Amino acid sequence: MPTTAHTSPQVSADQAQEQRQKYIEAFNGTMIQIWQERITLLDVIDTGTLLRSPLSLPIHADGRFFEISLSQQFIEYGLWQDYGVGGETPRGNSGDIGRAKVRKRRPWFSKKYYASVMNLRDFLAENIGHEFQGIIADTFARTNKIY
Repeated sequence: MPTTAHTSPQVSADQAQEQRQKYIEAFNGTMIQIWQERITLLDVIDTGTLLRSPLSLPIHADGRFFEISLSQQFIEYGLWQDYGVGGETPRGNSGDIGRAKVRKRRPWFSKKYYASVMNLRDFLAENIGHEFQGIIADTFARTNKIY
């Protein structure tokens, strides 16, 4: 049975860096949009403060987008909703509140965030790998011209 070799696109260092920059810049905005959609879908809205609170903070990256620091913020109340905990249990209580638990988890944050970070990791691995292939291919091409 014949086999076919897997070929991947070779990209220049500048092209790869530009692709990384665009992807990373879009990541923060997309996360905010996803969170707001999840908050609305799961009806985690009382006053609208949580819905308006997610913000994308400035991206910190080295010049080539190899080392990246992404930050988002939202009010702490959002975590309580995500985990289904909060005001019905007084501080210091061991967990037995003497009645059935009323609050339910409304996972607007954690599942989507983890999945999105894993997608970002996979994109960066593939992108940097393609850049490396291009560098090696260029090196071999230059070496072959010399000999």
